[in-house]
Amino acid sequence: MSATGIAMGISGLLTVLSAAPATAAPDGKKVFESNCSVCHSIMPPPKSAPPIVPIASRYRQHFTSKEKGVARMVSFLKSPSKDKILADPQAVSRFGLMPPMQLGDAELKAVAGWVWDQGSAGGWGPGSGAGKGQGQGQGGCIQK
Repeated sequence: MSATGIAMGISGLLTVLSAAPATAAPDGKKVFESNCSVCHSIMPPPKSAPPIVPIASRYRQHFTSKEKGVARMVSFLKSPSKDKILADPQAVSRFGLMPPMQLGDAELKAVAGWVWDQGSAGGWGPGSGAGKGQGQGQGGCIQK
């Protein structure tokens, strides 16, 4: 192959490589595993913080779109406060308020999106009390 052919091949390869995205969007599950799984389990029983599936289910109860739910989660993760909590109100008294997550916006959005997607796992969803404490512990075992 001639020097001109090699140069053209290298030039074409560089063009293809430069057109590729510099960094891919973070993987929400990997962000969770690296930063959140120390405290949060995915399913009950809890570790030192509430499990993810019930949290995600609660967000799905409050928001009709993933975009709005993820935005609220990101806001909470950046600056947790009692007025932003959508999890079970007893969670704060049991586990305390989590610290702010020291992650970039892309990572926060990725992990919040992944958490949202867990809300359909394991059949979690509103029971007879729709998350408002009105189920009186009966769930699917209503005694007659």
